[in-house]
Amino acid sequence: MPLDPGRHWLAAGITGIPRQREWDAVKLVEAPGRTGEEVQFVTLPDGLVLLEEGPDGFDLLPLAAALEGSIDPPYRAVARRRPELWAVGACSIRILELSHAPSGDALEVVRTADGLLIRVDGMPSGAQLPELEQLGATRFASFVVRAQRLTDSLFEVEVEPL
Repeated sequence: MPLDPGRHWLAAGITGIPRQREWDAVKLVEAPGRTGEEVQFVTLPDGLVLLEEGPDGFDLLPLAAALEGSIDPPYRAVARRRPELWAVGACSIRILELSHAPSGDALEVVRTADGLLIRVDGMPSGAQLPELEQLGATRFASFVVRAQRLTDSLFEVEVEPL
């Protein structure tokens, strides 16, 4: 049996293995909204709050303000309106500035023993992404780095081993 049985291998509470934490911070917030309404947003290190999903013109400031002191930006948050309050959960994210990134929104760099593959918006590309290559290579020999555009030059990045 592996040392890390994985998220769905054994039932939490029965085996003594605790459930993995889904959120880095959770808050209840009083703010206007309709029951069942949901928004997703990202807060950047400079305090800028970006609405990713939800009604246009939605005021995210009360939701982001409630998370202050519980989690430091940058983070990704999801908020859902309950009958009386908003429930807000947030997870820390890693961001990277790529000043010379190609025009796509989703970037992927994969390094295996066979070589390097770069995709932009899911399509193979000849683009050079040395910042993403270096980010993956500092952690793993074989890796995938995924970058999702947040603003013109800021990307949310994830690095995983292969």
